[in-house]
Amino acid sequence: MRFALGALLWISLSVAAAEAPLRFVVPDSWAMPMVQLERGRVTQGILFDVMLSLATQVGVPAEFHVLPRARVQGAMEHGEVDVRCYAAQSWLPNQSGDYIWSIPLWFQRDMLISRQDPLPSVVPANLSRQAVGTVLGYSYPTLQPLFDTDRLHREDARNQEQVLEKLHAGRYRYAVSNQWTLDWFNQRLLPDKQLKGVAVLQEQSVGCYMRNDPKVPVQRILRTLLRMKMSGEIDDIIRLYIGSAPGAP
Repeated sequence: MRFALGALLWISLSVAAAEAPLRFVVPDSWAMPMVQLERGRVTQGILFDVMLSLATQVGVPAEFHVLPRARVQGAMEHGEVDVRCYAAQSWLPNQSGDYIWSIPLWFQRDMLISRQDPLPSVVPANLSRQAVGTVLGYSYPTLQPLFDTDRLHREDARNQEQVLEKLHAGRYRYAVSNQWTLDWFNQRLLPDKQLKGVAVLQEQSVGCYMRNDPKVPVQRILRTLLRMKMSGEIDDIIRLYIGSAPGAP
């Protein structure tokens, strides 16, 4: 009997060890505090910590595939990766394939950012014709009518951090950033030099989605993400990087 139990345990452990890794896709346009990319590898960040903890708790290795943003959805559709985190269904109106979405895990606030604007708030539609710092490949629904009519025009950078660096250097007067990246960037600046938000452009909840494939442990992933959110683990990871409670509606 003891031998049979030992053999069963060995088989169970062998199956777990042989289970395929969970393949996460990471757009190369992400920057800290979301992820730190060094020579094409993910080394730290809010989303890195969450995804690594998720895979560990699910009981499988984690793989991170860094791809150009334009290739991310195609990689999901072709089964090259399994999970994409920090996404919203509204960002993917033409999504094809069979996917399962998690509960909302984060709250994203996109803001119009200025260096030291004398006005406490700004109405984008009232701005004079000028360049606005943006990320290549990102859509900005609130500003798109102004781009379409040439009232404002985009000056794209590869990632969000580069956008804020250009704003801080005076390349343009305004840029678009999410709240996380703004808070992270301001940590390195003296209070009187910090960038500030002058208009909220969009607010929405984001989560993860995964391929609905028998090879992907979908239900274990969903249960684990729910537990991580309800226990406060995800919010604690956010505080670790930006030193404050995560944004909420």
